[in-house]
Amino acid sequence: MALAEVKTGGEACPAALQSGAATILHADLDCFYASVEQLLNPSLRGKPIAVGGGVVLAASVEAKVFGVRGGMPGRRARELCPQLMFVGGNFGEYQRLGDAAIKMLGDFTPLVERISIDEAFADVAGCTHLFGSPGEIAQAIRARVRAELGLPISVGVARTKHLAKIASQVAKPDGMVVVDPGHELDFLHPLPVELMWGVGPATRARLAEQGVVTIGQLAQMPGRTLERLLGPAAGEKLARLAWNSDPRKLVVHRRSSSAGAQSALGRRPAQAHVFTPVLRHLADRVASRLRAKARPGRTVTVRVRFADMRAVSRSITLDAPISSTTTLAEISEQLVRTVLADHPQEATISLLAISVSHLESRAGLQLELPLDRTGDAGRPGSRRGLARWTADRAIDAIRERFGWEAVGYGSVALELSRSVPDGFRELAEKEL
Repeated sequence: MALAEVKTGGEACPAALQSGAATILHADLDCFYASVEQLLNPSLRGKPIAVGGGVVLAASVEAKVFGVRGGMPGRRARELCPQLMFVGGNFGEYQRLGDAAIKMLGDFTPLVERISIDEAFADVAGCTHLFGSPGEIAQAIRARVRAELGLPISVGVARTKHLAKIASQVAKPDGMVVVDPGHELDFLHPLPVELMWGVGPATRARLAEQGVVTIGQLAQMPGRTLERLLGPAAGEKLARLAWNSDPRKLVVHRRSSSAGAQSALGRRPAQAHVFTPVLRHLADRVASRLRAKARPGRTVTVRVRFADMRAVSRSITLDAPISSTTTLAEISEQLVRTVLADHPQEATISLLAISVSHLESRAGLQLELPLDRTGDAGRPGSRRGLARWTADRAIDAIRERFGWEAVGYGSVALELSRSVPDGFRELAEKEL
């Protein structure tokens, strides 16, 4: 490749390292959960494995060759790969090794933006005089992660965050790509459109219907056509990114403006006995984090993904911020019922998600005068709201001392069949 050299081992090509303007690195541990399992159990190395059970939470490189992907029902994964081996999760090891890998980026530059347990951006513009070119720094990071942790990691180097992330995807597995600033569009435009940030299965399908399968074809679409197809906000954003217009800087110290959790269900009936306990469990996760940080929120959003991977969201903004588990669960259930009522033809759901945004900083609960009892159940300062807040805080105190599983809401513990282990939920949820 003349424009960006892909390396899967050894030393990087010097010609690919001459660009000094491409200083943004995106580092992504390959097939992270599965790679950790193969590291911990050498007998699994080189074999197709999946972490999970009823739902594939992560697949190894060997399993992905057969089409096995995260979020896929376990039954379908076994059909694609009969020799597939399912393993459980070592959540503590995931956290430890993910932290250690991201810390290695911090040994080269203080400008590190972590975006998940296994990936981060880094800006090395200010440290090239110490450690060499951005490409040489990326190669040194890869070598250290492999030598000290035994894990494969792919790194993309480019001028912008979006292009660096795409470059790291092109580099997989266990490789590196440095994009020459003088040939960015030559590198970007032939690539499949699904590599772009924000292009999921539904958006990819809509674009494919218009004959758009590459980023270059997307870049050539008239703006109005793209906005009519995807909506004004998404259309404008993707149009800019298709021309590598991405002015975003790294956010080193970020305080989240939202908190969320999701559950992959495989293929389950779109019925109350399925979605109600899942939503209650997700609400428990989200609300407990809001209370721990004293940051209730006003806007509740749910996302429902159907069997064809098409997702629909609904949200509501409240008069007062909430952090009650029961209140959040009730509001989420109402929103999901609205989604299903608007899509009566959908009989199967594959994912549910809850998020709370427009967070505020409140250490306690402000009580209300009992003058207006309309909507009493959902208002945190009402009598019922106070009772719920007291129960939540009691549960929080017990969990803090004895662990999460020590106590919980009976409806969740008795009804919920956990298709995704709690450890994965905790790792996937962003810190406030």
